[in-house]
Amino acid sequence: MRKELLRPGERLDDLLVSNLHIIQDAKAFCFSMDAVLLAHFATIRPGDKVVDLGTGTGIVPLLLTTRVTWLSVIGVEIQPDVAERAERSVLLNNLQDKIQIRVGDLRRIEELLPGHRAHLITSNPPYLPLGEGQVSLSQSQAIARHEVCCQFSDVARAAAYLLGTGGRFAMVHRPQRLTEIFYWLNYYHLEPKRMRLVHPRMGSEPNMVLVESIRDGRPGLKILPPLYVYEGESYTPEVRALYFREGV
Repeated sequence: MRKELLRPGERLDDLLVSNLHIIQDAKAFCFSMDAVLLAHFATIRPGDKVVDLGTGTGIVPLLLTTRVTWLSVIGVEIQPDVAERAERSVLLNNLQDKIQIRVGDLRRIEELLPGHRAHLITSNPPYLPLGEGQVSLSQSQAIARHEVCCQFSDVARAAAYLLGTGGRFAMVHRPQRLTEIFYWLNYYHLEPKRMRLVHPRMGSEPNMVLVESIRDGRPGLKILPPLYVYEGESYTPEVRALYFREGV
């Protein structure tokens, strides 16, 4: 383990799959279950070119490498210090041949990745509009949770720019914003094809939604069975299998 890659205040977390580890800073934004669910929800095929918009810790690119034998992922992150930490996680896991981290603003995607074409775009964007909820004292956490640097419309536009016809855009968000989400997906010709609601437990309201769209796809949305996270005080078997499994 290359612990020399750690900085003061950082910790090394075991991802419990394919011997992967990730560098995190408790004072910054740390990944949560929504990113894990997204990484396993997205349709991924060997050889895919992937772009993860707002990659943060790099958790989604890291987990995608456990699902297929070969792919190429670019993680886009606006915060230089967060991107640098994600780069060190890539080095730590010797995945430089599969994952690149780019520092830049997804609102200027044409300048950041000019002419780039991807098969799959993933994104775990900020959920909360400015002025809603409690803004974190940490700038990193505020940018990750609140629409400080981008709105969902910006994410959808960037995804549409990077995808050719038939390309896929997989995302996770809050169910309360589905009307807005579908509006912007439709506006940028990203047709929702698969959707799954995530509930903390059976009988509770959903607190996450996973949506996969197809660029220039035909209308027709498949609603997948709900995903329940907890059964009593423990993870359900489906969620537990995502955290404790063998990779490719």
